[in-house]
Amino acid sequence: MSLTLTSSSLALEQTLSCLHKCSKEVELKQVHAHMLKSGFFHDPYAITKFLSFCLSSTFSSYAQDVFLNDLDRPDTFLWNLMIKGLSSSDQPETSLLLYHRMLSSSAPHNPYTFPFLLKACSNLSAFQETTQIHAHLTKLGYANDVYSVNSLINSYAVTGHFNHARLLFDRIQEPDLVSWNSVIKGYAKAGEMDTALTLFRTIPQEKKKNAISWTTIISGYVQAGMNKEALQLFHEMQNSNVPPDKVSLASALSACAQLGALEQGRWIHSYADKARISIDSVLACALIDMYAKCGDMEEALGVFKDVKKKTKSVQVWTALISGYAYHGLGGEAIRRFTEMQKTGVKPNGITLTAVLTACSYTGLVEEGKSVFYTMERDYNVKPTIEHYGCMVDLLGRAGLLDEANRLVQKMPMKANAVIWGSLLKACQIHRNIELGERIGEILIGMDPNHGGRYVHTANIHAMGGKWDKAAETRRLMKNKGVVKVPGCSTISLEGTTHEFVAGDGSHAEIEIIRSKWRTVRRRLEENGYVPELEDLLLDLADDEEREAIVHQHSEKLAVAYGLMKTKPGTTIRVMKNLRVCKDCHKVMKLVSKIYKRDIVMRDRTRFHRFRDGKCTCGDYW
Repeated sequence: MSLTLTSSSLALEQTLSCLHKCSKEVELKQVHAHMLKSGFFHDPYAITKFLSFCLSSTFSSYAQDVFLNDLDRPDTFLWNLMIKGLSSSDQPETSLLLYHRMLSSSAPHNPYTFPFLLKACSNLSAFQETTQIHAHLTKLGYANDVYSVNSLINSYAVTGHFNHARLLFDRIQEPDLVSWNSVIKGYAKAGEMDTALTLFRTIPQEKKKNAISWTTIISGYVQAGMNKEALQLFHEMQNSNVPPDKVSLASALSACAQLGALEQGRWIHSYADKARISIDSVLACALIDMYAKCGDMEEALGVFKDVKKKTKSVQVWTALISGYAYHGLGGEAIRRFTEMQKTGVKPNGITLTAVLTACSYTGLVEEGKSVFYTMERDYNVKPTIEHYGCMVDLLGRAGLLDEANRLVQKMPMKANAVIWGSLLKACQIHRNIELGERIGEILIGMDPNHGGRYVHTANIHAMGGKWDKAAETRRLMKNKGVVKVPGCSTISLEGTTHEFVAGDGSHAEIEIIRSKWRTVRRRLEENGYVPELEDLLLDLADDEEREAIVHQHSEKLAVAYGLMKTKPGTTIRVMKNLRVCKDCHKVMKLVSKIYKRDIVMRDRTRFHRFRDGKCTCGDYW
């Protein structure tokens, strides 16, 4: 009898091991049929393993069919298993529907049922369902269960109702660390960072903030765009002897990416290596994105090559392709896109946006059209407004303005301000005054509080010599209290980020910097430099006044500071919040040649690498 039992157990384990080899539903059905034929589906252990595999892979719908049709009176454990698995699936609403089936079947609940349901509500940002489940758990006597209450706090917080979350939190006599983390997460998600930080500082010492506590507040600052503060908290976390986990490292890397803080990003990468933290898909994406956005594609590619094949998810491939797109390396982006598909990884909508962006920034019109017009057929991805926006930008940059305008008119959704804005900029670049004026009026109507819309529309009028209309547009902007975002550039040196604003004199060394720029300017003029004033279409008194303004642009001051503070031959890296103008672009090419420096500049949308008088964008930006 013992031998028979052992043989049966061995056969069951062998059958279950076949599950992990199933990549298609037809293969899963074969294993399922074998388990039914062999009588294994009477074993609770076998049922649990089978359902767990389906829920953790891409077969959650099949798990539902088996659970609802093949099992007779499943117990509470199996109901909870299904609800838990479905709450984490790509269709979390199915777990709520299954809960209704559970209620109608009169299956008994336990305290573990509700945290799984509330996780689904959090994933769906479903407030009404959260309140209904709150009522259910109160009715069933679980209102004081710490796990259920913490899940409620988190769900209310995630759905944006942090007042409900705070009310529940304040009722807890001794909130545990999960309670603190949940309510802080709610305020951080709502952008209430002052309140979130106050609560974070209030966590009692005996609760001992963990990596989740620190990650919650750090990621909140990153999402709020307060990246300097995020990195300060990350360093504080290290000083408090709480080892960063993968999520906190990814958040800190995201802050580095936005700031262009390459050295700090490298330090975090080195820390992960020394701490022997394995590079999973999330951390690989964060590292590739950081290096790409800090202007170092060689390091980004190095990270990608070091990632194990099984970890190279579509997200990792997309991060690399996006990096090449930002850097205007369209050919390399297309090559990696082709290579990705050969490895069996299917592109998603974000991947295709990256590919179309790469085509747009490099002028690969036919390649972009090929991807766009076949994406639904070849990749089962229906074009979204982001994909249409990329195509309008691609056609506009290439001077195909009529075709771009026709595409906007044929879009199945209403064009947003981003799409009209890219077409307006194309009209300005290619001097299509008539179309540009029409689009400018549309944009001001759509986005009346955006200063850039007025400025570009006024510039279009000025380009056509209609100075009265240009002045009228600027008066309208002034009367409405709309302010143009000033040009701002940053340069990071020895762990410190220095910020320069156009025309601003607040930097402690501004007089020395201006003197350095005058020296640079003299050398430029000795080498034939003449200012490009075309982008500066203000109705100013004369070219001398325009020239004075163009020499106050923030990126010029940042580069002058970089020349002052770094050794000869060192690459200068500058980040700018707006599109680089023609004059600054011309200046950077000349500076790179005269001073024998590489200059890497990230403007609002892309990278420029200046070397020996040339730019990687090929003057196409």
